[in-house]
Amino acid sequence: MPSPPSQILMTSVAGDLIHAPAQLRHLTLGTLAWLQNDSVAAAIGAGSAVVLYLVFVGVRFGIIRLLGRDRDVTTWQGFIGRMVRRTRSFFLATLAVDIAARTAAPPGALLSFIKLLFTVAAAIQGAVWVREFILGLVDRRAAVAEDKAELASASNIIRVLVNVVVWSLAFILVLDNLGVNVTALVAGLGVGGIAIGLAAQGIFADLFAALAILFDRPFRVGDTIRWGTVTGKVEAIGLKTVRIRSQSGEQVIVGNTKLLGDQISNLHRIEERQVVMVFGVTYQTASDLLDAIPAEIAAIVTATPGARFDRAHFVRFAASSLDFELVFFSNGQSFMAMMDARHAIGLAILRRFGELGIDFAYPTQVAMIAGADGRVIDPPVTAASPPQGATG
Repeated sequence: MPSPPSQILMTSVAGDLIHAPAQLRHLTLGTLAWLQNDSVAAAIGAGSAVVLYLVFVGVRFGIIRLLGRDRDVTTWQGFIGRMVRRTRSFFLATLAVDIAARTAAPPGALLSFIKLLFTVAAAIQGAVWVREFILGLVDRRAAVAEDKAELASASNIIRVLVNVVVWSLAFILVLDNLGVNVTALVAGLGVGGIAIGLAAQGIFADLFAALAILFDRPFRVGDTIRWGTVTGKVEAIGLKTVRIRSQSGEQVIVGNTKLLGDQISNLHRIEERQVVMVFGVTYQTASDLLDAIPAEIAAIVTATPGARFDRAHFVRFAASSLDFELVFFSNGQSFMAMMDARHAIGLAILRRFGELGIDFAYPTQVAMIAGADGRVIDPPVTAASPPQGATG
């Protein structure tokens, strides 16, 4: 049965620690001998390291002053300034010592130790830079959001994920440079990660769907959306579900992945509502009145507050009517305002058509009698019979 990754890692670290005292003794004796035999080179190297460190610190301070400390993260100055401020003095010190050591020619053990120290500091500093770069992008997105409270949970989740991934990679890199065999550890973590991912793939899918909703913002809390047969107001956007208060009153809870898998209509972002009204007039209407109907309707819509006329046309010869189609827009997203405009325009059309003598059509059928040659035969007119009891 293979050993678990943690046991392999502990065994490897324990083996390295056994030899640590001897290596430390060798490093100490070699460094002391170098200081005694070549003290001038050692002093020049130490002085160079101090000067380089002061130069690096001064450059960092100058960049921060140049970019400004109070710059917002939404600007490139603030974004770069944030990265520079996260540059650690320990990294600058090890960088200065590593550069100075290349000219001072210290003993091999000391040079290896300096390179190891610099590698560890570079790994940690690289993790800090990557972390701040990703979180800076997240903060830039959150800073321009209209409702920053909605992005608070998403930002916290991303911080946790970024910290785990970045510092795990930095830890593995440091162990590798310390001489620890991390191959088995990485393989074990990979297998464990696959197993966890397969077991919790639904949770992770909803989690990333929640991040997509919060950052892509197809809708926000308070928006009225239509999803399938459900129409209602979004009450909450969670890490796994979205809660919608439907128009009939009940709360509908939908998984984030399932919600994004279908088409969503955001009714809150309606700028204008289109209204189409079809009506018919009788075939007996005079042609000049038919020709005047579009202009009359346009005048009615234009005079209605909150309505914008689009078009009015004769569209078809129906079975018992001449049909016209009216299209207008109600300004804004209010459903009630649209219905009020529709109500006012409909009643105004009724009144105006009554003044013009235009009759609305209703379903009718006329029976005609025709002879053998196809000509219509008018029904005979008969005299009405006198009432019973009447005398001539």
